[in-house]
Amino acid sequence: MDKNSKIDIFLICNARYHDTNFARLELLKLLAENEDFDVKVADSFSDSESIINSSLLITYTCDLRPTPEEQDGLAEFLNNGGRWFALHATNALLDFVEGGKVDTPDVAPRFMEMLGSRFIAHPSNQEIKIRVTNVDSPLTKGISDFVVQDEEPYYCEPNGVQKVLLEAEYNIPSSGYVRSDYGTDRDSHPQMYLHPYGKGEVLYLSLGHCCGKHDMKPMIDIAPVVKGSWDSPIYYELLRRGIRWGTGTI
Repeated sequence: MDKNSKIDIFLICNARYHDTNFARLELLKLLAENEDFDVKVADSFSDSESIINSSLLITYTCDLRPTPEEQDGLAEFLNNGGRWFALHATNALLDFVEGGKVDTPDVAPRFMEMLGSRFIAHPSNQEIKIRVTNVDSPLTKGISDFVVQDEEPYYCEPNGVQKVLLEAEYNIPSSGYVRSDYGTDRDSHPQMYLHPYGKGEVLYLSLGHCCGKHDMKPMIDIAPVVKGSWDSPIYYELLRRGIRWGTGTI
């Protein structure tokens, strides 16, 4: 690719119970560091044509459910060799059930097959120690093990091949979720992985929780402001490397 070629990027930000505005702004700041990036921003998967014609898809979503037709577009994007940088709760679909607990139904299996995992549950925000498991990957090379504060430790059900780059150890029950004991039978959980799909590939990074004061309504009127991994310079380095991976410059 010519160093001055335009690179089309499609960014979807729409994360229920998260500070979507903050995450969108921070990602756009990172994308603005490269003048060759032509970025389209959306709050849904509905613009399949633009997604298919992009080199890189970036998603910061939660409980955003693509229709079967939109999933067709995502599959075509990946089958054509596209790269998808999926952040945090992209793989989380939520239902509140009787008693106030959260269920994570398997209502979009094809979507989760493309992503390589499905979110099941998480305990309360806490400090997480992240271990680099693949020190040779350009996505992690030179990065030492690190700690993030006030992050959601995700339990995810794997789906297909995962080349794990980062992992963390925890096995605390998720009391607010229907499947409260899921994942507690093992200590290590992937935090970042590569997942092939068709001719394309997905890079999934579970870190990245953030919440503003009004983002938990109606459950909580005023919530504590949380920035989680966004307070860590290492997280921004991972985001920059993910963007470079997705645009073929790493």
